[in-house]
Amino acid sequence: VQLQAFGGGLVQAGGSLRLSCAASGRTSGNYYMGWFRQAPGKEREFVAAIRWSGGSTYIADSVKGRFTISRDNAKNTVFLQMNSLKPEDTAVYYCAAGWEAGARGVYDYWGQGTLVTVSS
Repeated sequence: VQLQAFGGGLVQAGGSLRLSCAASGRTSGNYYMGWFRQAPGKEREFVAAIRWSGGSTYIADSVKGRFTISRDNAKNTVFLQMNSLKPEDTAVYYCAAGWEAGARGVYDYWGQGTLVTVSS
């Protein structure tokens, strides 16, 4: 499975960005596609995940109500819509894929990351 994340950039606080993650290779409905982020000097944290089949989602409390995860199965692409961005959302965002991974499972495949910078 190959993953390519894009859509990051510089945005002012309160603004919006949409990240995309294109997946190629062998995936199935049992896979979850997840978004994670890592801010400078901090550990990587879970942001959101969605199951290819059925669309079950998990959203971290820190972004609930502001971020939305969705998918386009026909295009093998997952999106992370980020609204009401805050400076503390600044991080490198990674997409990942894992078998039935949900919010706490193992993600075996990772994309290259895309930088999101939120200015105050």
